[in-house]
Amino acid sequence: VQLQASGGGLVQAGGSLGIACAASGRTGSSYALGWFRRAPEKEREFVAAISMRTDATLYTESVKGRFTITRDNNKNTMYLQMSSLKPEDTAIYFCAHRGASSTYLTRDPSLYRYWGQGTQVTVSS
Repeated sequence: VQLQASGGGLVQAGGSLGIACAASGRTGSSYALGWFRRAPEKEREFVAAISMRTDATLYTESVKGRFTITRDNNKNTMYLQMSSLKPEDTAIYFCAHRGASSTYLTRDPSLYRYWGQGTQVTVSS
């Protein structure tokens, strides 16, 4: 499985930005994808996850109401629309795949088998 993240950039506080993650290879037909982020000098943290088979989504508390995770099954692509961005959202955002047939949504990064390269999101104050 290969994951290609795209769409990061620089945005002012209060603004919006969307990022995407395209999965290719032997992704399976039922799987879950997640977004994680790593801010400078901080640990990697879970952001959101989505099932590619059901309507299930999962968010970390700090982004609820501001971030929306969606998917396009035809494109094997996951999106994260971020609004009301804050400087503390600045981080490298990574997408991850749980592995074939693993549809359970989890915040635990150790349960994600495949990882993409990150995309930088910078929010200026």
